[in-house]
Amino acid sequence: MGGSREADGGKKPRAQNIRAVHPRTVTKMMEQLQEGYVSSVAASAGCSAEVIGKDTFGVDVQFIRPAASHVQQEAMLFAQLKCTTQVTPDRDTKSFQYRFSKREYFEGLAAPRTYPKKILIVMTVPYEQLSWTEVVDGGLLVKRECYWTHLEGQTSALVKPVIDVPTENLFDAAALVKIMERQDRGETLDG
Repeated sequence: MGGSREADGGKKPRAQNIRAVHPRTVTKMMEQLQEGYVSSVAASAGCSAEVIGKDTFGVDVQFIRPAASHVQQEAMLFAQLKCTTQVTPDRDTKSFQYRFSKREYFEGLAAPRTYPKKILIVMTVPYEQLSWTEVVDGGLLVKRECYWTHLEGQTSALVKPVIDVPTENLFDAAALVKIMERQDRGETLDG
């Protein structure tokens, strides 16, 4: 998803930053965990989440919401997915910082688009891979969560741009519905 999962300027290879079940596969497992998370959110919101297998356009997943009838157009939204062990968001703060590993990932999200819009979804996970999920009474708990942000129009002179991700922007079913409704009405996705 979006290539390397380097986050927040970490200099060591991913496998050395976390306690992985298997160092060679941990990046792919981070991708799989996040894909499962966003697919579950999409299903709860009445949308499908179609994973894009080739990172040609800086898009990892496409959300599709069916139209009200077969003669109307469905709604779509693109997202770039990033997963990191380098951040533990504090909900008492306004935001946390995320550093892109490649400038083109940022540029693709910051470029103006008419439709569909692109958002960034950042998932934070614990260092210990075995603790990413836990079976609890009543279900499976995914440790930590995803946050979303819309970067269209932003600029950065950095080779590896750093952005602020609002902690109030939890990526859940209600958020996905709200984002898609704003896009449909032609409103800004921010705020």
